[in-house]
This record gives sequence, structure tokens and C-alpha cells, in this order.
Amino acid sequence: LLEKMADVSLKEAALIVGVVAACYWNSLFCGFVFDDVSAILDNKDLHPSTPLKNLFQNDFWGTPMSEERSHKSYRPLTVLTFRLNYLFSELNAVSYHFLNLVFHVVVCVVFLKVCKLFLDNRSSVVASLLFAVHPIHTEAVTGVVGRAELLSSIFFLAAFLSYTKSKGPDNTIVWTPIAVTVFLVAVATLCKEQGITVVGICCVYEVFIAQGYTLPVLLDTAVQILRGKGSIPFSMLQTLLKLIVLMFSTLLLVVVRVQVIQSQLPVFTRFDNPAAVSPSPARQLTFNYLLPVNAWLLLNPSELCCDWTMGTIPLVESLLDVRNIATLTFFCFLGSLIVFSLRYPGDSSKTVLMALCLIVLPFIPASNLFFPVGFVVAERVLYVPSMGFCILVAHGWKKLSNKSVLRKISWVCLATVLFTHALKTLHRNWDWESEYTLFMSALKVNKNNAKLWNNVGHALENEKNFERALQFFIQATQVQPDDIGAHMNVGRTYKNLNKTKEAEESYMIAKSLMPQIIPGKKYAARVAPNHLNVYINLANLIRANESRLEEADQLYRQAISMRPDFKQAYISRGELLLKMNKPLKAKEAYLRALELDRTNADLWYNLAIVYIELKDPTEALKNFNRALDLNPTHKLALFNSALLMQESGEARLRPEAKQRLLHYVKEEPQDANGYFNLGMLAMDDKKDTEAEAWMKKAIRLQPNFRSALFNLALLYSQTGKELMALPVLEDLLRYYPDHTKGLILKGDILMNQKKDIVGAKMCFEKILELDPNNVQGKHNLCVVYFEERDLIKAEKCLVETLALAPHEEYIQRHLNIVRSKIASLGATEQSSLPADGTAAAEEKKKSFQNLKEVKNEQKTTQTTVDNNKGQSENKKRTEKKHTDKETPKKSTKEIKDIEKKRVAALKRLEEIERILNGE
Repeated sequence: LLEKMADVSLKEAALIVGVVAACYWNSLFCGFVFDDVSAILDNKDLHPSTPLKNLFQNDFWGTPMSEERSHKSYRPLTVLTFRLNYLFSELNAVSYHFLNLVFHVVVCVVFLKVCKLFLDNRSSVVASLLFAVHPIHTEAVTGVVGRAELLSSIFFLAAFLSYTKSKGPDNTIVWTPIAVTVFLVAVATLCKEQGITVVGICCVYEVFIAQGYTLPVLLDTAVQILRGKGSIPFSMLQTLLKLIVLMFSTLLLVVVRVQVIQSQLPVFTRFDNPAAVSPSPARQLTFNYLLPVNAWLLLNPSELCCDWTMGTIPLVESLLDVRNIATLTFFCFLGSLIVFSLRYPGDSSKTVLMALCLIVLPFIPASNLFFPVGFVVAERVLYVPSMGFCILVAHGWKKLSNKSVLRKISWVCLATVLFTHALKTLHRNWDWESEYTLFMSALKVNKNNAKLWNNVGHALENEKNFERALQFFIQATQVQPDDIGAHMNVGRTYKNLNKTKEAEESYMIAKSLMPQIIPGKKYAARVAPNHLNVYINLANLIRANESRLEEADQLYRQAISMRPDFKQAYISRGELLLKMNKPLKAKEAYLRALELDRTNADLWYNLAIVYIELKDPTEALKNFNRALDLNPTHKLALFNSALLMQESGEARLRPEAKQRLLHYVKEEPQDANGYFNLGMLAMDDKKDTEAEAWMKKAIRLQPNFRSALFNLALLYSQTGKELMALPVLEDLLRYYPDHTKGLILKGDILMNQKKDIVGAKMCFEKILELDPNNVQGKHNLCVVYFEERDLIKAEKCLVETLALAPHEEYIQRHLNIVRSKIASLGATEQSSLPADGTAAAEEKKKSFQNLKEVKNEQKTTQTTVDNNKGQSENKKRTEKKHTDKETPKKSTKEIKDIEKKRVAALKRLEEIERILNGE
């Protein structure tokens, strides 16, 4: 490339670099907007963990080429440069914009070299400067996804420059440049599809520039040969040979490209390109009218818009439409230029011809002439055609400046155009600063595009400004009443504003716009797959009402009947069936979804949750592991698989459980649940100091963490640090005054350690206020009465306690002891009864067991519901529950601990009874 640029002077290159830097320096302050979100932020192909081969199997947006929702845009080399950006700076937008700016400089310099083939030195610099500052390029340069245009253009121009070296002395063929050209064409095509059109430009160059033929000469030669009056000249045979090689190479590239898209065209809706689905003659008239629209954008780039889809340009439905005059004028002007360039010899006609080739041929893939595209007008596709436009303008300026009368005015006009274009480009860059600024700037140009109203709404929605977002979404439905996505956006925003009735009404309107199912016939309407999410969103809304679960299930089944391969419907239905306590049917739904996509980590995770509900922890753990094989950073799989290992009671699994929880807290450092469960694991392993540290960290993150507070207090009480437990219990009871276990533990410590009978009595009385039938609290209160030497009250209390728990032998024995003391005349002189260690010990035991079981509740299914923000974007929804709900599960080790504590409690009972009996 450097060799080919050898005759571009350092001064010229520096001038171009300076101009580009002056026009685009502020692009470095822009973020990721519009299509950048899908191509960069949501594209897993950029991540180093994704195999490189995926770049060559997926489209530009990271979607497998085999999927219907794929746009079939195959640009692996462009994605590779995004991946390199990610490798060095991850998602720092500055590096992406800087590389785009560098590529634009390279294109401008290489373009200068191309211009020098057809223009004089001064005109070539003018053309290159015009190209460098043209405002139409902001979408390609400042929009990160525009890099596809930049990279493809570099190799496009390099391929052409290489081909110009293929003519040797005496008109011989030099094959090396041709081989290099074919290679560069392939590379350009792997950056963006239009790269292949350089072959056409090479063919025109070979015939009309390198060989110097004109159309009359070619026609005359053809007539002579057909009449048998002459043979094909040797030079023409050589030209044919070169063209055949080029065309054959191109054909191979086309075949490979068709194989890559698996002979399927992308699915676009009438909202993307209304003319593509319109009947004749509206389709042809509109497509032809779009040509002068694009030409006008090159000529007068004053009103630029990032999105020209939907109703931006109304259809031309009649021959009487006044806009047909613009179409006719355009074709007349274009035709006259073509006739001039092909008919007459000379440098001027050659320059015009090559300029026309650069304008027309690269634009053909976006012209809708051979296949529909997903847009009406796109400024970025004018990047290469603008090269031909700049050559034409520079050539015309040269003609004017050569006339002495017009020389000064031509220079003034040139300076004005360059200055105003540069200023417009600089100003336009700021529009790309954020999605809000970009789409608001677009609405100033066009208010008839519902997609723009929707996108401003999305930008406000991302900022949690739901009230303003709703206004824009509603406006979108008014601009385009049959836009399903707009109604879905309104419904979702109402839901975010907790207006469920209005949300349901909006979803119902969207649902009514969907093509209806014809009984007995396969649903074959080609709609945007994300529109089917109206069923998912509506079902998700109404299933919040327990009485409407069957209705929600019917919606999921309706979506599945419309598209049996609609994976999201199976996922959402599986979650609903779990909620309906139908785990076997949920399992069937997830297995069906896995048939469609076995690489979805969320599906394996959800299936694991089903197996937990089916009481099959072994299978659950296997599926958690499969999810982690596919996505080692799957947070919920890490968390819940660790809990499952911990609950199994198997000591051999604890190290792995700990590693997964450590991995989880690395991914989610602000989630107190991770540290709490690390503390519980440490308690299982009798690592008291480590357990204390983890519990404290959880409490620092979440000061009102109920279970962490109680377990820390319990840990202190079990390790002889009862007095350290008291302030922790005070915090717990400040947040949760009705925490029964906390009150029992506090009362136990006050009685046994602080000898604070009054404080303990208040704790036990508070328990009975909350739960009059609490046996442990009631029994401990009886002990307090005994300590106060109120034997009559103690007897009455124990009788009431025995009525609550008639099978508890220790209560009966205590009652008998108290009654024997009452019968004894010296009862008031007996030693005081120690605090009821039995009740306290039993409570410690039960509280500890219950807290061990809190971990079992840390599970939930994970869904990937598409909320349909007007575009196809999958978003995971997860939730974590954490309560003190008790569950009956106990490990073998926990049962052994309980037995040990029971033995200790019985020994304590015997000691109390000996005291009571005065032994």
C-alpha cells in the first residue's frame, strides 16, 4: 500500500491528516449509539472468551447466519477490528472512534492516489479534501459501525490501484497485480459486501481507460466480426482474458457469499422498507425516486438523518406524482454524462466515466434493484459513491478555474464549500454524542418516522425518565398506528409506571395488529420475530395475577403455535409452569427449547431449577455445570450451584462450592448474599474467624441483612462470645422488632451471661405478644417467674406451656418440681433456679438449623424475555429472594449436631432438676 502511495507527497498527506483531524476531533467524545449498541455492546463475538471461528459463522451483529432473524450481513474482518479494540480497551468508546478516524485518513490518502490517475495534481487534492470534509460521511466515520464502509473502501481502492499495474510493456499482461487484486477484492468483501463491486470498476477501466476504446469503436468492431469481415485483435483477446479471470473470480466470491447466507435473503418488514412490499407501479416509482434523493444528499447535505426508514419518504404511488419530475431530471442528467463519457475519446470523458463508475457501481447493492434492503436511504452507503461525486466536482472546478474570467470566483466557491462542509461535519458529529441527541436531531429533519419517536423514547427510558418516554412512544403510535413495536413500547412503559390496566390495553392493541392464525393452515406470515414478543410481554403482565395464570399459559401456547421454533415462548412458559407447580410440564418446555438452542446457558440453568423442584439435586447440579461450561461467569448458576453443593452435606463438594461463591462475589462484589453464604460455608467447616469476617462484610454492604445479623449473633453465642452477640442482636431487633429467634437468643444471653432478669423477661413477653403459642418463649418466661421466686405464677405458666406442648417431657418434669416446692414449707428459702439452659439451648439449636436452611431459598429461574424496545434486543431478568423462611431440609451432619446438642440439653435438665429437688 505504501508503495502505491509513493507519489503522494508528505505535505499532501499532512494536509489531509490536519483537515480530517479538524473536522472529526469531536467524534472522540461520542459514545456508542444506534446500531453500535447491537454491533458492539451486545455482540458477544467481541469478547476474548468467544472462539474466533464464531466471527466467520455469525453475521455483523453476532447472530448465527443460519437463523432467520439474521440480517445476513457477513463482515467478519470488520468485527475482528472491533474485537481488537475490545482487547485493548474493552468498551471504551474513544478507542473505537479514534480507529475510525485513522481509517478515514487512510481512505482519503489512498483516494488522493486514485484521483491522480485521472486528474491533475491540484484537482486531485481538491477532490480528496472535498471527500475528507463531506458531511455525508459522519455516519460512516462517527458512527462506529460505519467502520465497515471505511475498511471496505481501503481494500476497494487498493484493489483498483493494484489492477492498474496489470498492463505491462507492449500491452502484455502482468498477472501478479491481478492476483493481488482478486485477493484484495475478497478482503474488501469480507469487510462489507459492496467491496465486490470494484471488479466492475476494474473492467470499465481496462476497456475504456487502459485499452482506450470508446463505445462506437467497440460497436464497430463487434459488427465487423459478426459480418465475418475481420477477426478479434490480439490486444482485445488479451483484454477478454483478463476480464474473464476477473469475472470468474467474482463469480466464485458470489457463490461463496450465497453459501454463507445459506441461500436465504434476510427478513425485513414493510416498516424497514415500505416500497419493497408495495405493489407495482408504486414499488418501481419509489425506488427510482430514491436515486435523485441520494444524489441530492451528496449535492446538498444540509438536512441529515440517521434513520430514513418507515414513513420518512412517502411512497410514489402515481405517475402524476410531482416527484417523478426529479426522477426524470436525474436520469436525463445521468444519461447525458454516460453518453459523453462513452462516446467521445479524451481525458475529460475518461475522468467522467471513472467518476460515474465510482458513483453507480458501489451503490447498486443498496439500490433495491436486485434484492430488497432493510432501509429506504442510508447515508453511510454513500461513502464510496461520494468519491465519484468529488471527482466530478473537482473536474468541473478545474474546467472553471482554467478560464480567466471565472478563476477567482471558482476559488471563492471552492473555499466556501470546503469551509461550510467542514463546519457542518464538525457540528453534525455532536449529534452522535448520545442516542438522545442523535434521534432528536433526526426528528428535526423528519417527524413522519415512528422509529425515531420510538428511539427517543428508548433513550429516555434508559435514563428512567418513563413519563417523557411515554409521550414519545404515544407519538410513535399516532405517526404509525399499525406499528406493533410502538404499541408494545407504550405497554412496557405503562408497566414501568405501574399502570397495569393501561399496559394491558396497549399490549392488546399490538396483539390485534398481528396477522391472525387461519385454522388448519400453517402460520407463514413473515413478521419481525421480535413482534411475536407481544404475546410474551402480555402474558408476563397478566401472570402477576394468580387467577390469570391459565390465561397467560394460553398466550404462550398461542405464540408457540404461530412459531413452533419460537424459543423464548418455551422459556417463558417453562417459568410460568413452575409457578403453577407443574414442574414436569416445565421440564418438557425447557427440553423443547434446548432442542432449538443447546448453547443457551440460561436454558440449562432453568432446567436445573426444575430438577430442584423435582427433588433431584444430582440432575440439577449437572445442569448447573452445563450452564457454567457454556458461560463460566453465569452469576446465578455459580450462586445456586454453590448452595446446592453446600446443602448436599458432602464435605468433598465444599471447596468447589467455596470457589464458585468466590467467583460469584468477584462478578457481583456488591451483593451481600454472596458473602453471607461464604460465611455459612465457613460455619459448616468450623472456621469461625473466617465465618465472622464474611458475615461482617455482608452486613457492611447491607446493614439490615436479617439472616446475616442473626447468624453472626448465633456464631458469637456458640463460640463463647455471648456479650459480642448482644450489640448485633440489638441491630437485628432495631430493624426487625418481631424477630422471634433473635428475641429468644437475646433473652437467653441476658439471663445466663448478664443476669439481667428484667431484660430477659421483656424479651420473652415480647415473643408471647407476637406469638402467644410460642412454647420456647413461654417456657423461658416460666423460668423467669421461678427466678423471681413467684412459684404460683411459675406453676400456672408451666401448666399453660404443657397445654401447648403436652408431649414435651421436660415441661412436665419442671412442673412437678415446681409443685413439689410449693408443697414444701421451705420453698421460699430454696436456691434460685438458673436461667433455663434447656430452652435456650433448644432455641440455639433450632435457630441454627433454621438459619442453615435459609440458603435453600436462593434460587429462581432465569428468563431472557425480549421487552421489544422497537428493536430485537434480548435482556436477562433475574431476581434473588432471601427470607428467613424455614425449610425441612437437613444434612446428615446437621442431624448429628442436633443429636449432640440434645444430649447436652438433657444433661442440663438433670442439673436443673437436682437443684429444684434440693439435692
